[in-house]
Amino acid sequence: MTDYLVFHLYGPMASWGDTAVGEFRPSLDHPSRSAVLGLIAASLGVRREDEGTLKRIAASYALAVAVESSGTLLRDYHTTAVPPSGKGKNRRHFATRKDELSGPKDGLSTILSSRDYRCDSKYLVCVWPRGQECPYSLSEIQSALASPCFVPYLGRKSCVLSRPMAPVLIDAHDAGEAMNTVLSGEEDYIPGLRRNKNIRVFWSAGDDTGIQPKQSVHRRDEPFSRKPWQFMERIEEMGYLKNEGEDVL
Repeated sequence: MTDYLVFHLYGPMASWGDTAVGEFRPSLDHPSRSAVLGLIAASLGVRREDEGTLKRIAASYALAVAVESSGTLLRDYHTTAVPPSGKGKNRRHFATRKDELSGPKDGLSTILSSRDYRCDSKYLVCVWPRGQECPYSLSEIQSALASPCFVPYLGRKSCVLSRPMAPVLIDAHDAGEAMNTVLSGEEDYIPGLRRNKNIRVFWSAGDDTGIQPKQSVHRRDEPFSRKPWQFMERIEEMGYLKNEGEDVL
């Protein structure tokens, strides 16, 4: 038996970035590995500049994400006024949106983009250590998620959590058993939210969840370096925690 840390992610809107090209910013229907690791790091108070600690966190923990409710797709068309950023040595950096808009208005241009969101989606996340030497114990992560240092969000800063993450430590044989234990004890605390008949679970190949994988895909969401926003490729497995028929999405 091993300890597993299980917590909830739910909000009216979420956006889990997939590979973006040009003006289109798609979202998958479940959190990426980098998004969950970033949320944990923010809760612990690890700053973006602390690349060493971020890399240790990324290497030390396995994750599994169960999609309890897929939610619905919302596609938002953005028009954003931005100032010229300059080139080479004259390149300008703006710390805040206020800084961007503080210059002459006639110097602004417009960026167009289409951004996807998931509305009313809910997830169950399971975390466990990959080895003996981890920068934080599961109990420390549990405390941080219960009382985060920085404000956590669901992929984008505009996507706030609307219920506590309620992290719990579960003693179980594998991640699948730990998540089933939490699911079986859940009450209907979100009126009107429909749980999927098929509860899909996603995890990285090589991390044992005790769930039979049904599909494998390549994902580029393994954090590598926060400074230039670089990610490595991994193989993501998908299996079912519950499979009771087709869902109407």
